[in-house]
Amino acid sequence: MLTASMALVGSYVALSKPLVAAIPLFALAFLRFGIAAVAMLPWSLPRADETPLSRRERLLLFAMSFLGNFLFSICMLAGVSLSTATAAGVIMATLPATVAAGSRVFLGEQLTPRALAAIAAAVVGIVLLQFARPADDVARSTTLLGNLLLFGAVLCEASYVIIGKRLARVRSPLRVSALINLWGLALMTPLGLWQLARFDLAQLTAGLWLLLVFYALAASLFAVWLWMTGLTHVPASHAGVFTVALPVSATLIGVLALGERFTLLHAVALLLASAGVLLIASGRAPPPRQDLICAVRARRPASRQAGSAPPRG
Repeated sequence: MLTASMALVGSYVALSKPLVAAIPLFALAFLRFGIAAVAMLPWSLPRADETPLSRRERLLLFAMSFLGNFLFSICMLAGVSLSTATAAGVIMATLPATVAAGSRVFLGEQLTPRALAAIAAAVVGIVLLQFARPADDVARSTTLLGNLLLFGAVLCEASYVIIGKRLARVRSPLRVSALINLWGLALMTPLGLWQLARFDLAQLTAGLWLLLVFYALAASLFAVWLWMTGLTHVPASHAGVFTVALPVSATLIGVLALGERFTLLHAVALLLASAGVLLIASGRAPPPRQDLICAVRARRPASRQAGSAPPRG
């Protein structure tokens, strides 16, 4: 289930390329959030026994959605349209190393030698992708912009993860995901409706509609459910290794389904990205701070299970 979750993330990152080529960017993101909002309606409505959201929770949920949904979707979709699905998978695989670096800067967490090596591997992998660009100057500058936007998506997603570390995690993962998706829909509605007013949805083929529904449900629902279900059987400290399925999945779809070229430089960059994931996942986590554990336990209702949503890619 953990492998399937990350493979889904890699697949919808890659398959968003034909979608963004057929649908304007903001309209596509609006449709994605709208479809997911309908599918996640059961988790969007509060339960009768649920405590109201605190002001701090509302602010954190908004920040997580603004960075992890709104800006992430813009950077990811725009980046994929200007780059390749193969490059997108490799760049997205730098997320664990980026989270480690961000945790050091914003949370004061210590960087282990494994984390430093993973960050170095991620940087070298992204640099190598620039040598795999097209020979044409215009195409190369476009690809560079696309790769920079994709890395911007990684920074947005890393911010989402880091902010999530500050939450007490007293609500179910799907409940949090549903609320974040609703914020994403609200933020994207003005721009999405503006582009939809100038776009004829009738020109979309049945295949593109199916791909759009898959993209929306995979990103907001299925990947989250698979990840959290898998975590009930696998220790969380071992789960990170399965994120290696993300770049592998994106690369396979880019090459086999979208007909992209796969060069030796792509292979080396993919190996570096995968090595970075393995280094982060196989490292020993620092011992948790006991004062934070006591604070969380004091605030957590006994009937609720803690949880957090996984990266969405």
